[in-house]
Amino acid sequence: MTARDRRAAWLHVAVLAGLLALQAVLPPFHHTMVARIMVLAAFAVGYNLLLGYTGLMSLGHAMFFAAGVYGAGLPVYYAGLGAGPAMALGVLAGVALAALVGALVLRTSGVAFLIVTMMFAQVVFLTALYFNPITGGDQGLVLTGRLPPVHLFGLELTAASPAVKYNVAWGVLAAALLVTLGLVRSPAGRALVAIRENEERTRMLGYNTFAYKWLAFVTAGGIAALAGAAYALLFSYVGATFASILYSIYPLLWTLLGGVGTTLGPLVGTGIMTYVVDVASGITTSYLLVVGAVLVLLIMRLPAGVMGGVRRRWWPWLP
Repeated sequence: MTARDRRAAWLHVAVLAGLLALQAVLPPFHHTMVARIMVLAAFAVGYNLLLGYTGLMSLGHAMFFAAGVYGAGLPVYYAGLGAGPAMALGVLAGVALAALVGALVLRTSGVAFLIVTMMFAQVVFLTALYFNPITGGDQGLVLTGRLPPVHLFGLELTAASPAVKYNVAWGVLAAALLVTLGLVRSPAGRALVAIRENEERTRMLGYNTFAYKWLAFVTAGGIAALAGAAYALLFSYVGATFASILYSIYPLLWTLLGGVGTTLGPLVGTGIMTYVVDVASGITTSYLLVVGAVLVLLIMRLPAGVMGGVRRRWWPWLP
């Protein structure tokens, strides 16, 4: 491991340790808010693997988040399945969907890729609406009281417990960050960056660019599904909203704000945008104008995003 890799590893350990310790001092409202931010940040981390490291801008990433939500939530709602098997089913649903969709959409590129991914996501959204008696459609399904508690070392753990909610969210974020960091620092990650910079030249060097892009697509889909499954179980709600175009735009905005192509950028971007929306909505009903103005100012000052600016000015070793 090089000095650059060691710095990056220690930075991620420090960030995760700081978030783990933070729960001891957070008031109840912010305790839940930070837990939600960590789950959504994991969703954005998966998206950043596509956009930031492979150069694939998708407008359909919500379909994998929704696959995780429904894959975990429906078995709990209808069959009373436990948290562990439900999480596994959610991730499996997202990976299977990503493998299938990726094999099709990766035959396109550029604007065509953007449009085709959006179309597939809309199919998933409309399917959730069509099967309204099962999925709950726009109204959704509430899982409160349906998820059996987990018994561990003599303790009864429930998703309603703030400590359980926070620590599971932290575990999901940690898994997403470590998988992403491990991949981007590996030879496969170097190949992904090469594809982002010049796919034609990478192909001429003998790399199977389709296989590498498919790997990134499936990994990103699996991470999004993990986040979706965790969100459904921790916040006890399943709904078609999670498959809408809005939930494909969110990770794009969070990634752009935090820094495209930086592993910690999505976390920073998600945190900033969530709190800006929360504070602005408490001041005015026209809070979206305030949010838009803040985002424009941040992007003007830091066009590469917050962590992209940090990497450019102070920490060039930042992954």
